[in-house]
Amino acid sequence: MQMKKLAALTASIASLAVVLSACSSGATPAANSPAASTASNEKVELTVATFNEFGYTDAMFAEYTKAHPNVTIKQKKAGKSQEAHDNIITRLAAGGSGLADIEAADSDWMPELKPQADKFADLKSGDTDGRWLDWVSAQATTTDGKLLGYGTDIGPEATCYRKDLFAKAGLPSDRAGVKKLLDGDWNHYFTVGKQFKAKVPNVGWYDSAGAVMNARVQQLENPYSSTKPEETVIPLDQNTQIKNLYDTTLQASVNDKLSAGLGQWGDDWMAAFQKGSFATMQCPSWMLGVIEGAAAGQTNWDVASTFPGGGGNWGGSYLTVPAAGKHVEEAKALAAWLTAPEQQLKAFASKGNFPSQVQAQSSPELAKATNKFFNNAPTGTIFAERAKAVATQPFKGEHYFALNTIVGEAIGRVDVDKTDDAAASWQKAVAAAKEITG
Repeated sequence: MQMKKLAALTASIASLAVVLSACSSGATPAANSPAASTASNEKVELTVATFNEFGYTDAMFAEYTKAHPNVTIKQKKAGKSQEAHDNIITRLAAGGSGLADIEAADSDWMPELKPQADKFADLKSGDTDGRWLDWVSAQATTTDGKLLGYGTDIGPEATCYRKDLFAKAGLPSDRAGVKKLLDGDWNHYFTVGKQFKAKVPNVGWYDSAGAVMNARVQQLENPYSSTKPEETVIPLDQNTQIKNLYDTTLQASVNDKLSAGLGQWGDDWMAAFQKGSFATMQCPSWMLGVIEGAAAGQTNWDVASTFPGGGGNWGGSYLTVPAAGKHVEEAKALAAWLTAPEQQLKAFASKGNFPSQVQAQSSPELAKATNKFFNNAPTGTIFAERAKAVATQPFKGEHYFALNTIVGEAIGRVDVDKTDDAAASWQKAVAAAKEITG
């Protein structure tokens, strides 16, 4: 569930109106980006390995190669982030042989990559300081100061909702009214959900208990590991904060029937967008493209600048440069250019990937962004507000990705598969966690 932009993220958001004339006139890098020039005039081919959708278009690559005629670029795109994750981890174990010149990495993988920092080029330079939000840089920085990746995007969360279903339940349906209605903690969100269900009993208040659980985990400072005096994994059977979220999420989702009981990214989930099976969902910026693709032809989707508990971030990725590559300097130059403010704005216009660059977040182009599919919602302004609302970023230790997956699977057995009750599914999660952490 925590995987960023999975196979479903093939949808275009061509309707996103972003004025980019100021940053589409050439391949000149931003003032706060390292010079995007190659080390020599040698003919080189650079392979860029991404997953799902990073918003990198053929036109963007053509813009770069026009300014660097000795360079050709080949993009390899994995269908799912898990596929890309397994590939990079397997090849690193073999010394890095076979990796692309530029490898995209999800933020959740960084704890696994940091112990192998010697297998990546250090991307830190004098002009990388202050380029990203502090927590974005921190996730990709080793304890000795090595920068493993250039940040591509982040996933500040808003609330996407169906205007028609809100109106049917007698709830406010305009963005300002929805924000006022939903501002509050998770208990408040669940309470409003019960009000909705009382009027529209055959529709879920939200799509997935797994998505709710993941969003709540992202608001914890230390979900699976303690960091004092050094990192220590919290045994799952002793992890009271995760168990509390697990219990209360399933209480609301299953007992109170607020969840539509759908597994995100599955066929049933995709089909539910056309059926109007749920009224709200946790919505990082990149989810806009998913919804537009799955709900094509629908006219009632909107997005409000509110999120239970104040704020949260789901997703965010990096471009890394494996040290074993044949063209490390050229790859660093291309990775810097792809993550410069101009290109981050283009990726947002193309696929909804919200910029992680400070300069891009404060640009007039972003402030003008609207999304026609979401009833012309001012998405640039909305997600800039949501990015500022992110108060906590969870510490992600080496086992974070695996443990969060185990807990998500436990939620799914109860909410989606209905093969276990909450207690039995939790015990299976505890056993699976012990196999990983001992």
